[in-house]
Order: sequence, then structure tokens, then C-alpha cells
Amino acid sequence: MGIISFSPFAAHLQKLMSDKKCTAEKKMEMENVITQLDNYSQEQLADLFVNYNVKSPLTGNDLTAPVSFNLMFKTSIGPGGNMPGYLRPETAQGIFLNFKRLLEFNQGKLPFAAAQIGNSFRNEISPRSGLIRVREFTMAEIEHFVDPAEKCHPKFQNVANLHILLYSAKAQTSGQPARVMRLGDAVEQGVINNSVLGYFIGRIYLYLIKVGISPEKLRFRQHMENEMAHYACDCWDAESKTSYGWIEIVGCADRSCYDLSCHARATKVPLVAEKLLKEPRIANVVQFEANKGAIGKAYKKDAKLLLEYLAICDECYISEMETQLSEKGEFTIETEGKTFQVTKDMVNVKRFQKTLHVEEIVPNVIEPSFGLGRIMYTIFEHTFHIREGDEQRTYFSFPAVVSPFKCSVLPLSQNQEFIPFVKEISEALTRNGVSHKVDDSSGSIGRRYARTDEIGVAFGITIDFDTVNKTPHTATLRDRDSMRQIRAETSKLPVLVGDLANGNITWADVEAKYPPFEGQETGKKDAMDV
Repeated sequence: MGIISFSPFAAHLQKLMSDKKCTAEKKMEMENVITQLDNYSQEQLADLFVNYNVKSPLTGNDLTAPVSFNLMFKTSIGPGGNMPGYLRPETAQGIFLNFKRLLEFNQGKLPFAAAQIGNSFRNEISPRSGLIRVREFTMAEIEHFVDPAEKCHPKFQNVANLHILLYSAKAQTSGQPARVMRLGDAVEQGVINNSVLGYFIGRIYLYLIKVGISPEKLRFRQHMENEMAHYACDCWDAESKTSYGWIEIVGCADRSCYDLSCHARATKVPLVAEKLLKEPRIANVVQFEANKGAIGKAYKKDAKLLLEYLAICDECYISEMETQLSEKGEFTIETEGKTFQVTKDMVNVKRFQKTLHVEEIVPNVIEPSFGLGRIMYTIFEHTFHIREGDEQRTYFSFPAVVSPFKCSVLPLSQNQEFIPFVKEISEALTRNGVSHKVDDSSGSIGRRYARTDEIGVAFGITIDFDTVNKTPHTATLRDRDSMRQIRAETSKLPVLVGDLANGNITWADVEAKYPPFEGQETGKKDAMDV
């Protein structure tokens, strides 16, 4: 379920804040409201609309009270359309349904992870802002299954020393700014719930930086209490600052055991991992004890469905239903399209102890969820630049690892003597797995450099008359961002570009090893003389 988009409300408050008559105290109050928009209940939002006299931006009329609505797209299944269905709002559920098989692939051991990429659908009420708000989008998700008693990642120390801008729930509700923290300190101080979640936050940060997102425009914001999914232990969003403001691009949540428990109750198949104990131990067991007579009398032939459902329930769910039973005298169960009202005379909660040699664990799940469209948009915006002193020349500073073409191959002109060298270098780049683009059009070399810069080609190899006239044959290699060039043997350039594209070496390493290019020493006449 979701509530209305807050952008018009935030825009209204910002308009009020820009008024010269607005006091500093009132501005601070409204800034605090904007910060906590996701944390308000429907009733609180309705009160805020009245307090700040919020009107419809289109008609100027009063707004109705916020209402909940389903974020999933409903559809009809079958020729008669009698069976309702929903388009998936995330890719994750397919992984949960395949949990038992995935566990077998990992020889029954925890932890393990599965990843999936695919399209998802959300009932977005106001699609806008290009790739930012859409109804169909591509998601990439990882489900990392872990023993809830061992939420300690063995590789956390690899990311513990990262310094990341964190915007905790406490800071948001108290009006404090985000602050840079060492990731290890954030986990130790309990700002981040556990080191497994902390590890994935660190890996997400490294990934986003590697693909071209500016670290100065990246933060991790913790979900506030009302914003947090009811099943989540902790949740952080990687947010990037764009011309649309701060936007969520990756979510990283500790979803506890919620999904597996729900699927287990619905399918009546235990979704658990077994853990061999070093020593037997006494465990507290909580189960429903059903009164088969009362249930059979109330539900006749459907009683079996209810009894099977009660038998598969986990401790968390039983405790929750026990509370409802004591407060309301009944609770509701829905299974296989049927609804059952369970009363005190139908079920008791039984607690006892038993000796365990093998422990059954319902794994917890840490889920990084990537919105690929939003990540792509952020990369485009963060890497777009204008050449200093020439507003007509623009370029994308894509890191080579994500550049569509790693390298361009450019003959200085259309001189026929360049053709064999272009062909030779192009074939060598292909053999080395380097995606490249040959531009042998008639434009000037400067114009062709600008053309490849505009599409983010990271490096450029230029064949000139020195390539033809001198042995060993050499060519220039140009760096897109700095526009500086070096000269190296043509036989070495494909491997060199491959190492640059894969991040094995940097442009600074190349400049330290090879001489800078300062101009051709020979020309067309020298080539003719040869």
C-alpha cells in the first residue's frame, strides 16, 4: 500500500519558505516537515494540509484527505477473467519461491545468496521526470540468506574503513544534517543494525562510485519508523543528488524472516535450513494446538485447510495471533482463497521444551535492490560536462568500465596509407575484448575527437604520418577527460587500452611510462618519399 506523492506538498512549502515575510523560525519548522514527509501518518498529513493551506496546483481547490491505495497493478487471468492476478512489484519473490532448490545448490548451508534482474511494475500515480518515476522499470535484486543468530559478515573488514555520508533516522527526526561516518563505527555504534547489512551498504557504495556516480552527491538515508516496512529490522536507501533533488536509487533492507514465513504458511511447505548443533540443547517450542472438533463443526469440509495452515505457523506469527486472540477473542486467517475466523474455543497456544540435535532455522534476508533506470539517469547527469572555455563542446566522463565504447580508432585523414594500420589495430582490439569505434569520416581530427567525447568514449587511438613513416610503428593514445596524449607502439596499444578499461592501471600510470605526444615529426611528403 502507498500514499500520495509528496512532491507538490514539498513544492508548496518551499514556495512559502521563499517568501520574504517568512520568519527564520517558520522556515526551520517547514524544513523539518519536508525532512519527515515519509514519516507522517495519513491523519498527520491531512492536518498538515490544513495547517499550511495546501491547494491543488492545477485547480486551486482544497485537497481531500490522503488515502491508501494499492501499488500493485491488478489484472484478470483466464478467458473468463474470473481469477484476479497482479503484476509483480519486485523481482524478489521468485527467489523466495525457489528457496529450497537454492539451498540444495549450496549443499544446505547458510549463508548463500541469489541474484535476479527483470522488469517490475508499480501503480505510480504521477509518472514524470524521465526515468525517475515510471510504471514499468528494471530492477536488479540480491537476496542474501543468513542465520539470524550469526549476522556477522566475514568480509566486513574489507569495507569497514569506508567513510560514507549517512543520514540516520534519528538525525532526520531531530532536524540534524547527514554526517560522514566510518562504516565500521556505524555498525559498532548501532547506527546500522548489523555487519551483514553494513557490508552490503559498503559494496553498494563502491559499485555506485565505480560506475560514475559522484561521491560528493551520494548519501545513505535510513528509513524512519513510520516509513519502515513492518517486517524490516533496518533499511537504508542509497540516494543521489540530481537536478530533481535527492532520489532513491538503491534500497538495502534487512527483511528478517518475513517473506519465507509468509510463503511457508501459504504453501504449507517449511522453508527452513537445518543447522547441526555441536551439542544437544533444550529449545522452547511454540505451536498452535487445534481443537479439531470445534474447527470441524464450524468449517466442515474446509476444516482441513485451516488445520494444515495452523500446523505450519512459525513462532513469530503464533505470538502475534496470540495477542489478537487475548485482545479481541479471535483472529483471521486467509488461505487458498478462503477466510477463516479463529476463536478461543478453536485453538490454544502450546509451549513446551524439547531436546534438539539439529536446529531448524528460518533464515533472515538482507536485500540490496537496485533501480537500474535511476542509476543510469544519475550516471548521465553526474558525468555530463562542458569543456572549459568552449560551451559548444560537451562530453560524458563515463568510467571506462561502463563506457559503451572503450576506445575510438581515428586515422588522421582519409589518406590510403592509414587503412592497413586502422585495420590492424581494430582487429587487435577485438582480439583483446576491447569494444571500440572506428571513425574514418572526412571531418577534422578535432571534430572527430569531440564527436567521440560526446558519447563518452574513454580513449582514442590516432594513426598519423609518424605511424606510417617510422619504425617501430607508433600511434597516439588520447585520454578523453584530460585531452592529454602519449605515444606508444601500435602493438602495445590494444593491451594498454584493455588494462585501462578494466581498471588494472590508471591514466597517470600510462603517462609515467610513455612519452607525451607533442606533435608529428613527419608529414605526408615524408611518406611519399619513403
